[in-house]
Amino acid sequence: MAAPAAPPLLRVVEREAQVFRHLWRGSVFSSVLTPLLFLGAMGVGLGGLIDERSGDVNGFDYLVFVTPGLMAASAMQTAAGESLWPVMAGTKWIRTFHAMVATPVTPADVYGGFVVWRALHVAGASALFLVVAALLGGVVSWWGLLAVPAATLCAAAFCAGLSAFAVGRETDQAFPIIMRLGIVPLFLFSGTFFPVEQLPDALEPLAVLSPLWHGVELTRGATTGSLGATEALVHTTVLAAIIAVAWRIGTRAFDRRLTA
Repeated sequence: MAAPAAPPLLRVVEREAQVFRHLWRGSVFSSVLTPLLFLGAMGVGLGGLIDERSGDVNGFDYLVFVTPGLMAASAMQTAAGESLWPVMAGTKWIRTFHAMVATPVTPADVYGGFVVWRALHVAGASALFLVVAALLGGVVSWWGLLAVPAATLCAAAFCAGLSAFAVGRETDQAFPIIMRLGIVPLFLFSGTFFPVEQLPDALEPLAVLSPLWHGVELTRGATTGSLGATEALVHTTVLAAIIAVAWRIGTRAFDRRLTA
């Protein structure tokens, strides 16, 4: 008896995985090595000076504080970069998405498979980061294993929204602006390197609205074992809600673009 065929969405994930298997070397530096270099420079190097001067940050050595921040922020950066130009390639430059919908795969499957694969890619990179960070002493709780799904959820929130935006663009002119004026400030001011309470009063609420802040808090709570169940539920719910709303918008945007 023949095995049942895989859902079309998983076929898209499989296709993306096959492409990644041949091109993975090009993403190792940006998704794995760069975050680890930041961890070494900021957590171990600068962290030693901070610990010597102030003793701790929110009760933790600086390495322990910054490790989950870098993990979540790197997940965001990887997801953002892979949700803009690759979508443009799929719809305009190479038109692989149009080729997909010429088969029984629907635009919704293309969108869903694209987001799911990017989340899986981030999960793998985050797991490698977590192992190295734990060896360096940046993870102090066994709950740290949950930091991988936390960072992945954060990445999925950005991927779902940005890919829904990118599919409707005719050029990539807006993409560098998003990275420089959106992703980079979030990386710097969403609790990655210092508590958002240290921001000016007018900016602190804006930082708290950031999806990255929720991802950082969720990831930090896991690696330090300091996050209560209620807080974890709130952060998870916010990120899940962002994904749900973006998913609805994204499926419609992909359908309009790929069936026009």
